[in-house]
Amino acid sequence: MSYDPSPSYRHGPPPPPYDPPPYDPPPYDPSPYGPPSHSTPPYAPPPRTGHRAPRRDPLGHHSDLRVLRSAYRRQRRTATLAALGYFTLFLILSAYAPGVMTGTAAGGLPTGLLLALVQLPVTCLAIALYEYTARRRVDPLADRIRKEAELDARREAGR
Repeated sequence: MSYDPSPSYRHGPPPPPYDPPPYDPPPYDPSPYGPPSHSTPPYAPPPRTGHRAPRRDPLGHHSDLRVLRSAYRRQRRTATLAALGYFTLFLILSAYAPGVMTGTAAGGLPTGLLLALVQLPVTCLAIALYEYTARRRVDPLADRIRKEAELDARREAGR
């Protein structure tokens, strides 16, 4: 078999690649927008009055918010580790201890199937733990911060 150097297309060479013309944007003309409608920029602060507000930290830097965030973080970690920890244990036993998973438990039920069926109650327990810690630790902090924010908003509206 010999090599045929002729091109495989019969109707002539392919067209050259597309090279778009250079883009020349039109010049900027600010005149259609007209003069500004205000004398000061819209982001200028309001004029100062003689009344000074009491100095307080903004709500975002409040220590209660830090406590709330850490309590919420602890709550999420506990519930997640409970559910995912059991699932990870199930996967590790399935991969590295097949003898344990194929062994029989009570009533001739395979251990792997029993552990898989127990996973649903463990997940429900993790959800119950999450709700319990939310009601006990996180919700009271959130309610207290919400009430303080409402009081701050009422004070600001009264000025």
